[in-house]
Amino acid sequence: MNETKEVKGGVGVNKTAFKKRMEKLQSAMRAEGIDVCLLVDRENLLYFGGIEQVECMAVVVPREGTPQGTTLSLDVPWVRANCALEKVRGYRFPAETLAGSIIEIIKEFGYTNPVIGFERYFVGFAVFDTLRKHFDAGKFCNASGIIYKLRAVKDCEEIDKIKKASQAVIAGMKAAVRAIRPGVREIDLAAEAEYAAMKSGSQGTPFRIQIVSGEKTMLTHPFSDSKTVKEGEIVLIHIGARVQGYTAKMCRTAAVGAVPKEQKMVYEVLKKAQRAGIAAMKPGVPCSEVDRAARQEIYEAGFDDADFLDVIGHGIGLRQSEFYPMIGKNFSYTLQANMVVDILLPSIYRPGAGGSRITDTIWIRGDGAEVLTNYPADLIQA
Repeated sequence: MNETKEVKGGVGVNKTAFKKRMEKLQSAMRAEGIDVCLLVDRENLLYFGGIEQVECMAVVVPREGTPQGTTLSLDVPWVRANCALEKVRGYRFPAETLAGSIIEIIKEFGYTNPVIGFERYFVGFAVFDTLRKHFDAGKFCNASGIIYKLRAVKDCEEIDKIKKASQAVIAGMKAAVRAIRPGVREIDLAAEAEYAAMKSGSQGTPFRIQIVSGEKTMLTHPFSDSKTVKEGEIVLIHIGARVQGYTAKMCRTAAVGAVPKEQKMVYEVLKKAQRAGIAAMKPGVPCSEVDRAARQEIYEAGFDDADFLDVIGHGIGLRQSEFYPMIGKNFSYTLQANMVVDILLPSIYRPGAGGSRITDTIWIRGDGAEVLTNYPADLIQA
């Protein structure tokens, strides 16, 4: 039986499940020759320790033995009561610092010249600078690859949270679509979407909302601002939601009045490409094969690689864009059951025709793929 600790608010921490995740991380560290892995960002504190609602914390993971958490001394009782870690200590800021506590722990583990693995994001310069003054920075390494691989295959609790986030995204999409009209500001559409998503259970948007219109639809990473929607423009509605740390996202395109027929055509091409990619998805299929199935629709419509990006999807989980798996031309590794991915966000980047986009959150099941953001895929006419 899994050992579960009941905490305030009725949220349970499955200590056995988190222990297994940590053991898999330590096994991967040994295989990669990493002595210590430093977990600082909120995503990995949640994934490996079940920790929410905390700042200024780290977990120091040795290749053998019990990981040690360290956080602000005032937060220690709450963290101990609400996470799966066996060991949590405190430091008193400002006399003591997070970096100083991390160094003490590493030395207590017996390391004097360790290989230290870092995450991809969120290791502050103050922590990094202090660590390199005490240890050989030439032996610091990137541990994000093994972490993303571990996070790629979801358990049933993770998938359930992504499903709930997907329902919140759908609510946000419906609200945004209802509000689209000439003269409305993008930021007001974003507010409608986020409010509706949060009323449906989202705990906040996982990225800057991308409800954008006109020429901004050709930007790679646009976001909503005070621009007003105009008659004859397309509007991208790219939104996300987060439930207990887990993300879902979706994009649709709306035409405000009469828009150029080339833009409508591009949306239909992308929709067909996405459907072809989804149809190809199942465990054991190389990610490059999924890309090929989708990309063939792009080629048959008369476009080429100069008009389209080399990556058309990626994992979804604790981030809106996990870096494993990646779905694109050059990724030969295979999909696995219970991965959750997103395809197909790129537009066709051809002036006068491009800008339209579509994407969904998709669960790879044992027999194929299930679209969790189940919302009509046709071009929206506003």
